[in-house]
Amino acid sequence: MVAEKKKEKERLFHLVKRNDIEPWKKWIIRIASVIIAALLAGGIFAVVAKDSAAFGGFFKEMWKGSFGTQRLAYVFTSDWAILMCISLAVTPAFKMRFWNIGAEGQTLAGALGAAIILYYLGGKIVEPVVILFMFAAALFMGMLWAVIPAIFKAIWGTNETLFTLMMNYVAIQLTNFFVNLWTRGTQTTMGNLGNGTIHGILGIPYIQNAVIVAIVTIIIFIYLRYFKHGYELEVVGESQNTAKYIGINVKKVIIRTMLLSGVICGLAGFLLVGGSPTPTINAELVAGRGFTAILVSWLSKFGPLAMIFVTAFVVFLQTGAKQGSNTYHIGASSAYSDIIVGLFFLIIIASEFFLNYRIKFRKKEGK
Repeated sequence: MVAEKKKEKERLFHLVKRNDIEPWKKWIIRIASVIIAALLAGGIFAVVAKDSAAFGGFFKEMWKGSFGTQRLAYVFTSDWAILMCISLAVTPAFKMRFWNIGAEGQTLAGALGAAIILYYLGGKIVEPVVILFMFAAALFMGMLWAVIPAIFKAIWGTNETLFTLMMNYVAIQLTNFFVNLWTRGTQTTMGNLGNGTIHGILGIPYIQNAVIVAIVTIIIFIYLRYFKHGYELEVVGESQNTAKYIGINVKKVIIRTMLLSGVICGLAGFLLVGGSPTPTINAELVAGRGFTAILVSWLSKFGPLAMIFVTAFVVFLQTGAKQGSNTYHIGASSAYSDIIVGLFFLIIIASEFFLNYRIKFRKKEGK
């Protein structure tokens, strides 16, 4: 009787951890998830546009929005550089299991530092010196915004997720304060700040951001793979007790790693202002890239080289979706692009379930 009741209560299926899935199967699942997401995005596009032809037009507009003209290709490259830079910034902290959710604020703080120098010194001293001061101020502000939560975590064990998240709002309000001060309360964004920008390299506009970030990517890859510091932060991420046992100063590693993350976020902030042909500052300047970078880093398995392609794919989705919504007059282009990127992230992240688990159904009697 007890055995029969146990059978009745037994679930129809349960999850089993995968331990031996072949690499080629992993790639099939990931590629399939991208294809499914693309088909769903095209379908949503056709429904919203109320035009069945828009399904095929969606993919055409995606390409056109990113590479349709030389200028769009330059803008794509610049957008890739900013997102890539912020993704690199959060990666060392995540490998250490320090959940830095404050990249948005750290980047904005860096941009604000550069804007302050540009506003007060631009046109008053020679431009190379202005750019140098902007660069130093941006790195300092980004570093400051990152190291404060790190110190509190290392010394008093505070929750880094909440702390870094709250620092985002402090950066936003501080930016609003300066914009309000400079515009005397008449605007929420500054106009063109003018002098103090890098105007391309070898006569190619926008390319300076990509060149700088490419160099940073190589440095971070080498740092994480071959340097002692990269090894130490991985050990701290795996187990702080183990790290302490083998003589690693955990507090020092936490603070040092967040200093690195803050410096790279500050660099991204500098590029947003100093690497733009029309430098400006407002609270929305980072435009959510700090949060998108978290997903990019995670999908790349914290690998800087894989991050290059994941970042390019995300920017391609964003710029292409904006172009499609403009062509077919689908409301706010930014809102639609956010939906498309969110859809892709949702399906690709969900596919990770099938990489880690399989569904095992209960066998029927006699089988």
